[in-house]
Amino acid sequence: MSKFGLITKGIIKENPTFALVLGMCPTIATTTSAINGLGMGLATTFVLILSNMLIAAVAPVIPAKIKIPSYIVIIASLVTVLQFVMQAYVPDLYATLGIFIPLIVVNCIILGRAEAFACKHSVLDSAMDGIGIGLGFSLSLTVIGFVRELLGGLSIFGNRIAEGDGMLAFVLAPGGFLVLGYLMVLFRKVTKQ
Repeated sequence: MSKFGLITKGIIKENPTFALVLGMCPTIATTTSAINGLGMGLATTFVLILSNMLIAAVAPVIPAKIKIPSYIVIIASLVTVLQFVMQAYVPDLYATLGIFIPLIVVNCIILGRAEAFACKHSVLDSAMDGIGIGLGFSLSLTVIGFVRELLGGLSIFGNRIAEGDGMLAFVLAPGGFLVLGYLMVLFRKVTKQ
């Protein structure tokens, strides 16, 4: 498969949110606004790309018995770096996303890609896979956050577009599930999955 094919596969065919239905906890919890969804998506993408590359590089020398714990140590180290960088440069976003940043360590998308792809492919292919899956996840979270913010707060990326009150239900978890469900149906209709 071409490098471009690896990227588009992660955005469309193997979209973590809409096609594979992975990472639902951060999807519902962090998408109360488009900027939060984008921030969580980019944070996950950062860890996904680097962990895929590191795991692809060291996988041949890791004994099978300690494969998963080794992957978790690599991912946890990258998440720690991410936390420090976010605290230093985007403290407001870090405060908003809160506990969901450290939980990237156990995000099934990242560990799943490490086990299903990165440990069996080259560093470059693993980086391309990480970019594709990360972009797919980021786009999904941003779109869900965009719809929830628009309907729930009458704003887009924090900019108010109309006077009045939005529908509070869309900012809460039930609205998140509703938006996710409708967007999943739309995604599958458009992509014919």
